[in-house]
Amino acid sequence: MIQNKRWLRRSVQSTVLVYFLLLILVPILGIYVQGLSGGWAHFAESILQPIAWDSVLLTIKLAVIATLINTALGTMLAWALVRYRFPGRRLLNSLVDLPFALPTAVGGLMILLLLGPQSWLGSWLAGHNIEIVYQQPAIVLAMIFVTFPFVIRTIQPLLEELDPSEEEASYTLGATRSGTFWRVIFPAMRPGVIGGAMLAFSRALAEFGAVVLVAGNIPGKTLTASVQIYGNVESSNPSGAAAVSVLLLTLSFLVLWSVNLLTERKDAR
Repeated sequence: MIQNKRWLRRSVQSTVLVYFLLLILVPILGIYVQGLSGGWAHFAESILQPIAWDSVLLTIKLAVIATLINTALGTMLAWALVRYRFPGRRLLNSLVDLPFALPTAVGGLMILLLLGPQSWLGSWLAGHNIEIVYQQPAIVLAMIFVTFPFVIRTIQPLLEELDPSEEEASYTLGATRSGTFWRVIFPAMRPGVIGGAMLAFSRALAEFGAVVLVAGNIPGKTLTASVQIYGNVESSNPSGAAAVSVLLLTLSFLVLWSVNLLTERKDAR
């Protein structure tokens, strides 16, 4: 019986290890090998090409904007879902996870149908010289859509675990609502806010499906790094695509490492 349990445990461990190696580690190592195959000089040359470098900088800039918006809106929505009861609350709570379930291209298509030149809203905006689709605002909207759940889902558990007696003690001692929020509630929420924002930023960096439908793909203006990678692959330039991918992967690794470090510190307290 004991031998059967040991065999089962080893089989499960081996299966998980093989799964991790084949589906995660090997592809990632393959990108690094391809991106660095020509040496550091060739890698730097591929990254510092004006089109590639501008696409990376643009992606980082727009991802930061989308992250800031999502952090503010996500914090407020998480607060409303936890602290208030209102009609449609369960439905809204379920819809938060919709970007996880939908193909990201569907998100881009929704933006295109809502704000595109053929829609009534898009036509109205065009009549007022406001361009959304095929411009940077459309890319930001696409990034916001796909990263929307991250901040909300990291803050909600922290708010639900917050001891109400701490707030009551603060009010008893004469603190105002704003003082209680910033001195008692927000410190408890802060790891979720920071962690969710970093996850949203990391996800926005690599978004392709929603962005490719609404971006104008103009170098230096609307060409993001993920679309640049796709263009390099289509142009039979895998080393250039791999070089940009290495840079994005490294940034994502640093963000995820920071999130894990933040989580470990929180658990250690």
